[in-house]
Formats: sequence, structure tokens, C-alpha cells
Amino acid sequence: MDIDGIDPRGIPRHVACVMDGNGRWAARQGLPRTDGHAAGEEALLDTVEGALDLGITWLTVYAFSTENWRRPADEVRYLMQFNESLLTRRRDELHERGVRMRFLGRRDWRVPERVLQRMEESIALTANNKVMTLNIAFNYGGRAEIVDAVKAIVSSGVPAERVDERMIRRHLYDPDMPDPDLMVRTSGEYRISNYLLWELAYSELVFTDVLWPDFRREDLFEAVREYQRRERRFGGVESQA
Repeated sequence: MDIDGIDPRGIPRHVACVMDGNGRWAARQGLPRTDGHAAGEEALLDTVEGALDLGITWLTVYAFSTENWRRPADEVRYLMQFNESLLTRRRDELHERGVRMRFLGRRDWRVPERVLQRMEESIALTANNKVMTLNIAFNYGGRAEIVDAVKAIVSSGVPAERVDERMIRRHLYDPDMPDPDLMVRTSGEYRISNYLLWELAYSELVFTDVLWPDFRREDLFEAVREYQRRERRFGGVESQA
């Protein structure tokens, strides 16, 4: 890899993205909100390619939150159909690039059965891939994840004195997923919106004004440059010369 201004020795292992701004992008173009979601597909694929260029091994994207069910019914229906279609159309391409697909979130009654089936098919197809893991947060909420972890611990009869951070982590949706080193949010919003609340505890946060449909691998590269300009101390102090 030879990308200007990026140190190959300091590549984040795991990058998480909040893909925000589809609706505003569509409004600026005089288009329906759903066209903004469709335009975001190219951004996602180019970001995946950029992550592969850099050697990032985990990429997690926020596709549909537990709060998104509150959106207009026609938009929710479109998003269900769009995500099903995207998985069908793109999973072979991702498979050929060595990308392993996983999904974070509740597999409850609200998610159409056909979407759940496409998700399972994608997981099975790509299970043995090693180049990068693409985690799609779908019907996901950070608080819901923690609630579900606590419920699982309680139902398994674990005594209170045995509950610690390691115990909770073992009951998260994907215990094998490393915490993100870097979280990128597009569209100029400065919040994390119930995303990976447990996992983002010591992540570096980068916010960009770029709307998600306009986001490309160079925007990811710039976020990584910003990440590399920071010193991660994890609650400690700067090293003294």
C-alpha cells in the first residue's frame, strides 16, 4: 500500500461507519428520500474497496437501527427490499474479494423472513473468507445489545459476583468482534446515535460534512490520516521522553 500521508504501520484494525445523510442528499437533488438510500450503495462498495486497499480487517456499517422503524412505512418497506436486493446482488462480488459477511442486531419478528434468509445465505457463503470482515448493523441498537446481553446472563443463572466486563462482552451480538479503533460519521452530525455503545468506549471519533452518498474511499483515507494524527492513551497519560 502506498497512499499519501498514511503510515501502513498504523492502520486501524477495525473501522465503524455511521452512514448518514441519504435523505438530505436526495432532498438537495430534488429526489425522493429512497433515491438517497439507493445512491448510498455505491458509497458503501467504494468504502469497502478503500478498506481493502488499506488492509483494514474489520469494517462495521450502520445500515438500519432499532429506531428506524419509526420512519414512514413506505420508507421502511423500501429499506427492507433494498437491503434484501443489495445482499442478493453484491454478496458474490464481496465473496470474490475475500470479504466475510456478518450481521449485528436483533433477528426479531419485525425483520421480514426473506431478509433474514438472505442474511443467513450471505453468512454461509462467505464464512471462510479471511481478507476482511464486513459487519452490517441491521435492526441494531447499542442499548438493545446491552439489554439483550444482560438478559442472556440473567437467564443463564450467572451469580452477580461473576458479572464483569468480560462476561458482558461474551454475551454481546458478536463477541469475536474487536472494538473499533475508529468511528466515522458522515453528514456533519456530531453524535453516535445509539451505535456500538459498549464497543466505542475508547474509539477515535471522526466526523465529516460529506453526505453518505458522496462518501468515497478518499474520504475514508482522510479519516485514517486524522486517526493517525492522534495519540491513543486509553485513560493513561502521554509517554514522557
